[in-house]
Amino acid sequence: MDPLPFLGLEATHNPHRWYLPVAPHLCTGHQFLFGGCGLGAAIEALERTTDRPLIWATAQYLSYARPPSTMDIDVTVPVSGSTVSQARAVARVGDDEILTVNAALGHRDLPHRGQFVAMPEVPSPDDCAPRPSRFRHDTDSIMSRIDLRLARGRQMEDFDGVPLPEGRSALWARMDDLPETTAAKLAVLGDYVPFGTSQALGRDVGGNSLDNTLRVVRLVPSEWVLVDIEVQALERGFGHGRVHLWAEDGTLLATASQSTIARTWD
Repeated sequence: MDPLPFLGLEATHNPHRWYLPVAPHLCTGHQFLFGGCGLGAAIEALERTTDRPLIWATAQYLSYARPPSTMDIDVTVPVSGSTVSQARAVARVGDDEILTVNAALGHRDLPHRGQFVAMPEVPSPDDCAPRPSRFRHDTDSIMSRIDLRLARGRQMEDFDGVPLPEGRSALWARMDDLPETTAAKLAVLGDYVPFGTSQALGRDVGGNSLDNTLRVVRLVPSEWVLVDIEVQALERGFGHGRVHLWAEDGTLLATASQSTIARTWD
């Protein structure tokens, strides 16, 4: 399955306008659109409108979209050069702006390449325990579509208030409904700094995303993706962190970074 049917994104007669029905399986357990799904849908709209692959995209989250609404995504391309397009997507439900995404898309042939960071050493997915959802009856949300294994960190019932060294945690993630490695898929998996915040503190503190920036490095096939999270700081009620997304063979697929509104979960 490609990301278009996975997300439910629909084309229109206008090649610059797309529709996203906000279904429960794209939402958090609190039943509003998961930020990574919003960014992923915008990325798909941008890639298909420009017919170019994503280099980077950054989303600013402005409001909540809840089912059963429909989100309109309008794409504009102010600059389209020989190898790079600069574009933006604005997503609305009615008159309410939900998120704005700025992006660059394109590809250049260059003989030089290199990867200068290494995947952390963690157990294989088969040797890691499942990481259950916070919501005990979470059967119709985005979390029901992602198989998560805890590679570094603690289960929620083991939080003891002791911070993790360097604020580092990691999850193996598999999306059976979307096995291909795409930018939209990585946008969904890059939205895990709130998870890392609770792991870093050893307390039930998550949050809502204020933004999410995805930088695509190299797309290679991988059944599992390692979501390698580093929370850098939590101050003034806001958390800041970054995510490296790794293929099983150690290829760096993408990086993501976020600031979040930190919240204590009941």
